Amino acid sequence: MTRKAIVLALAAIALAGCALGSQGPQADSYDLGPPPARTAAAAATRPVLMVPEVAAPAWLDGQGIVYRLAYENDARPQAYANSRWVAPPAALLTQRLRSRFAVNAGVVSGVDGTRADYVLRVDLEDFSQSFTSASASTVALRARASLVRLPDRVLVAQRAFSVERAAPTSDARGAVTALGAASGEMIESLADWVGQQMKSSGAK
Repeated sequence: MTRKAIVLALAAIALAGCALGSQGPQADSYDLGPPPARTAAAAATRPVLMVPEVAAPAWLDGQGIVYRLAYENDARPQAYANSRWVAPPAALLTQRLRSRFAVNAGVVSGVDGTRADYVLRVDLEDFSQSFTSASASTVALRARASLVRLPDRVLVAQRAFSVERAAPTSDARGAVTALGAASGEMIESLADWVGQQMKSSGAK
């Protein structure tokens, strides 16, 4: 190998090392944690509930874990640089909702044309962490649910759900922990509400 070739090879190795060193740490990915184990009711006695994808505003459409510095500018949502959700919050909630409702109802997504007795539409309005100071924060989960009886297209009921919890730590991990707990609380309230509404509107 000529001296020129050796110099070029060493330069290439040095550049590769610089490129690898500039990549920085990989982002940590989080979900809502494992769902609680449940036993489904007998299939013959369950109504069929369609649960479409949860809708979300554009600022919640990505995988970022969103926070706001309320003590500086509450109107500016930001996302942690090195932490993210494994999927957008709406997708995580959709999966968890379908899993929860499958305990008491036959659940379909609506994409395959399967007939259902009811459709539950959920619009996510907030899923973020808010800092009241540099060391104190809370999370907020807000959503609006609409239950429609499909055979006659009647809006059975509509309700807003809101859960706030203090984050155990003032970082992304604290946000994930608190939002996971808030999601479980909201989904249980939503499941109870839907069950009551279906029962009062004639579901068997």
